[in-house]
Amino acid sequence: MVGADERKGYQITKALVKREIPVELGNLKKLQRLNCFQNELTGSIPPSIFNVSTLQILALSFNKFSGPIPNSLGNLEYLEYLNLGMNHFFSDSTLSFLTSLTNCRNLRSLTFDDNPLDGVLPASVGNLSDSLQSFEGNHCKLKGIIPQDIGNLTGLTRMSLSGNQFSGSVPPCLGNVTSLRYLFLAYNRLNSRLPASLGSLQDLIEFDVSSNFLSGKIPQEIGNLKAAILIDLSKNKFSGNIPSTLGGLDKLINLSLAHNRLDGPIPNSFGKMLALEFLDLCYNNLSGEIPKSLEALVYLKYLNFSFNKLSGEIPTGGYFANTTSQSFLSNDALCGDSRFNVKPCVIQSSMRKKVKRRCVFVKGHERISYYELEQATNGFDESNLLGNGSFSMVYKGILKDGTLFAVKVFNVQLEGAFNNFDTECEILRNLRHRNLIKVITSCSNPDFKALALEYMPNGTLDKWLYSHNLFMNLLQRLDIMIDVGSAMDYLHNGCSIPVVHSDLKPNNVLLDQEMVGHVSDFGIAKLLGTGKDFVQTRTIATIGYIAPEYGQDGIVSMSCDVYSFGILMMETFTRTKPSDEIFTGDLSIQRWVSDSFPSEIHNVVDSNLVQPWDEQIDAKMQCLSSIMELALSCTLATPNARISMKDSLSTLKKIRFQFVSSRH
Repeated sequence: MVGADERKGYQITKALVKREIPVELGNLKKLQRLNCFQNELTGSIPPSIFNVSTLQILALSFNKFSGPIPNSLGNLEYLEYLNLGMNHFFSDSTLSFLTSLTNCRNLRSLTFDDNPLDGVLPASVGNLSDSLQSFEGNHCKLKGIIPQDIGNLTGLTRMSLSGNQFSGSVPPCLGNVTSLRYLFLAYNRLNSRLPASLGSLQDLIEFDVSSNFLSGKIPQEIGNLKAAILIDLSKNKFSGNIPSTLGGLDKLINLSLAHNRLDGPIPNSFGKMLALEFLDLCYNNLSGEIPKSLEALVYLKYLNFSFNKLSGEIPTGGYFANTTSQSFLSNDALCGDSRFNVKPCVIQSSMRKKVKRRCVFVKGHERISYYELEQATNGFDESNLLGNGSFSMVYKGILKDGTLFAVKVFNVQLEGAFNNFDTECEILRNLRHRNLIKVITSCSNPDFKALALEYMPNGTLDKWLYSHNLFMNLLQRLDIMIDVGSAMDYLHNGCSIPVVHSDLKPNNVLLDQEMVGHVSDFGIAKLLGTGKDFVQTRTIATIGYIAPEYGQDGIVSMSCDVYSFGILMMETFTRTKPSDEIFTGDLSIQRWVSDSFPSEIHNVVDSNLVQPWDEQIDAKMQCLSSIMELALSCTLATPNARISMKDSLSTLKKIRFQFVSSRH
C-alpha cells in the first residue's frame, strides 16, 4: 500500500509500533477501506484521515482510542460503514458528531457502542442517510429522551440502544419504521405505556424492552408481530391481563413477561405458539389454572410460572411430564403429583391413575446386584473405565437389554468414601432436573458401594476443551454454560432444601448425545438447613475453582458455587485451566481476565473462537466480552458482592439471544 515511498513507509511503521493510526494514511487519496479492528491502537483519530474523501469503510472497534469523536467525519461523503465501538471516545453533550454524519448520504451502518459519550441523542439523527440500515449505540451513557425524529429513518432494519439512561416513552413514531427487524431498548429508564403503533412492525423478528419502567397494559396490537421469534417485556411495571392475541405468534421462540404486575389468567391461546422454547411468566399476580393447551408446546425447553397466584392441577403431558417444582415455586393453590413441591390438594381419581402409570415408567430399575454390575462392565475392565476421582472410579456398563449406563464405584478402602456415597445418595434421591445427571439405581453392601448413572456418550466438558481432535464453537460453549447455570439455579433455588455443589469444574460437567450439559458428582455437596446461608466444612474441593472463603475458612455457601461457576466460564472460553503453570504468585485466571477487560479481552479468549477473517467477529467479541464481564461479577472476592446464580443464568440467556440476533 505504501511501498513506493520508503520514507512514508518508515513513518507509518514507526507510528504502528507506537500503536497509533499513522498521520500519513491521510495521504492515501484513493483509500476506500480502513479496518483497524482489534489492534490495541491508542490515541485519537488523526484529522488527516478525514481528508480521504474516497473512504467508504472505517472500522475502529475494539481498540483503546480516546479523545473526542471529530465532527469532520461529515467530510467523508462516500462513507457507508462506520464502527467506533468498544473504545474510550467521548463527545460534547449534544453528540454533534452525529449531526455531522448527516452529510454522509451513503451511510448504511453506524455503530458507536460502549463509549462514554454521556450526551443527549440529537433530533438531527432523523436527518441521517435514507440508506441507513443499522443504528447501534448500546452502553454509551446516553440520556434524555429518544427523539421523535428517529422515526424518519424509514430504512432501518436494526436499532439497538440498550444499556443507556433514556427516559420518557418508546417513540410511537417507530411504528412508521416498518422495515425494522431488530429493536433493542433494554436496560434504560423508559416509562409511560408501550405504544400500540408498534403493532405495525409486522416484520419485526426480535423486540426487547426489558428492564425499564414501562407501565399500563400490554397493547393487544403486539399480537400483530407475526414474524417475531423473541419478545422480552420483563422487569417493567406492566399491569392488567396478558393479551390473548400473543397466542397468534406461531413463530415465537422466546417470550418473557416476568417481573411485572400482570394479573388474570394465562391465555389458553398460548397453546398455539407451537415454536415456543422459552416461556417466563414468573413474579406476577397471575391467577386461575394452567391451561392444558400448553401440553402442545413440544419444543418447550424452559418454563417458569413461579411466584404467581395460580391454582388447580398442573398439566401432565408434553413439557410438564418431565418438569420440576422449580417452574411453580410459590403458587400455594397449585396441586399435582409428588414431583412438585407445591401445596398438596385432593387429586381426582383419573389424575391419580395417570400419576401412578408415569411413576412406574420413571422408576426404571430396582436395586441392582453386584453380579449384574460386574457382568455389565466385563468385570470392571479398564477398557470400560470412563474416569476416576478422589473417592471413586466410573465405568461404562451395558445391561442385558442393551441399555448403556455409567457405574460410579466408590473405593470403600479410602477414608471418607462411605460419607461421599451417603451424601451423594441423600442429595440425588430427591433431585430431578434436565441438566443434572440422573441416578438409575444403586448397589450397596458393607464391602461395595456403587451408583448406576445415566450414560453421557460425549464425555466431559474437560475432554472437549483440551482434546486436539475435538472442537466446540462459541454457541455450543454458551449453551453448555446455560445448561450448567440452569442446574445450579435449580440446586440453589428450586429445591426444598438448598444444595451447594462445592466442586463445580469441567470434569463434573457431562455431555449427552446432543451436547447438552449435565452437572454430576455430588460427593462433597452440602445441604443448607432451613434458614442457613452457609455451613463450615473440612472437605476441600479442587484447587483453582475454590472461592477464597472456602479455601481459607471452610465456609461453604451458594456464593462459593457462583465463584466456581465464574471460573468455569473463564476456563470454557479461554481454554486455559486455572491451575495452568502461567498462574503463579498473585496472578490467577481471574486476575488475568480482569487485567484484560474490556479492551484487551481478545488476548485471553480461545483464539479458535475468533479468527480475523470471520464475518461475525464483531458479534463474537461483543458476546465474549459480555461473558467475561459476567464471569468477573461471579468471582468477586467478597461473597455478598457476587451476582446470584439466578441472575447469572438470566444474564447468560440474554447474552445468547443478543448474540444469535446479531448474526441475522
